[in-house]
Amino acid sequence: MTARKVIARGFSKDSADSGVQVIARAGAILRALGQHPDGLTIRQISQLVSVPRSTVQRIVEALDNENLVISASATSGVRLGPALSALAALTKQFDIAKIAHPIMRQLARELGETVSLAVLDNGKAVVVEQVPGIHALRAFTAVGNSLPLHCSASGKALLAALPEERLARFRSRMNFAPLTRNTLRTWNELERELQWVRRHGFAFDREEHQDGICAVGTVIYGPSGEMAALTIPAPKERFAATEKKLTRTLLERCHTLQKRLRR
Repeated sequence: MTARKVIARGFSKDSADSGVQVIARAGAILRALGQHPDGLTIRQISQLVSVPRSTVQRIVEALDNENLVISASATSGVRLGPALSALAALTKQFDIAKIAHPIMRQLARELGETVSLAVLDNGKAVVVEQVPGIHALRAFTAVGNSLPLHCSASGKALLAALPEERLARFRSRMNFAPLTRNTLRTWNELERELQWVRRHGFAFDREEHQDGICAVGTVIYGPSGEMAALTIPAPKERFAATEKKLTRTLLERCHTLQKRLRR
């Protein structure tokens, strides 16, 4: 049975439920399940949200069809489903991009270089926001495109910020594709690089991902702990001439942003 048919059946059996009321009740059910990660039975949900069991059953069926809830076990009813995790991840990406955008514009205006924001997604650093620089010759990665973790400033900054147990999961599936002669080729090389990043608080890409392009990047955190890498890429000649200024300004602006978010 499709979600549309389930919801339609709910309307036909309980004409008092308007569309808005059904959405409000679905929200109440999801919030109740959020407070009970091991799952709840239909009867327990009904008691918690003060909605008749028959109505809860119909709404839960519709939510289940959309993977917003799933079976918890044979005896404990349902719990929150994987579709919510995907939606939460998208929301976090939007939130941190919105938070970072003003400082990205400030950096691009002050330094004249492109500023990118990337998040860790499915084993890659995905660009979710970008402010272009003013130079005719500038580095550019379109929003939505991804960068490899082992040879980009964004990727290395994100990896270095991960807890050890989460980082270890990447070891067996990291593809050390040699994109340039400077690309890191082994996990041991990458680990040494990540130790350096942790000590200094920023990561470099020195023509490791693309010939002629260098970058510096560091990690910022949103108010809920979401993480993203703020990166300044530039053609190698200009980067070499301004590397210290780019790095210092990036770290200063990010430090100011993090202080503001902690207030």
